[in-house]
Amino acid sequence: MSGNEANRAATRRRRQLWAGVLALVGLALLIIGLTVADGVAAWVEVLVAILLLVTSYVVQHLARRETVYRHDDQR
Repeated sequence: MSGNEANRAATRRRRQLWAGVLALVGLALLIIGLTVADGVAAWVEVLVAILLLVTSYVVQHLARRETVYRHDDQR
């Protein structure tokens, strides 16, 4: 594996890790917002949770796109 490929793989793993962390935090906030929180705080938590889940999806998509559509430097 060349240095450039190793860098791409590390970037992909890092993005997938962040996507997982964002998804876990988003799900935790969503559960708290729907079960425990009350009033305005519940709505704020649910909206933040949805934002985190969408962000997680976008980060995962970027990581997958980098893998599938990467440009080979060697010709």
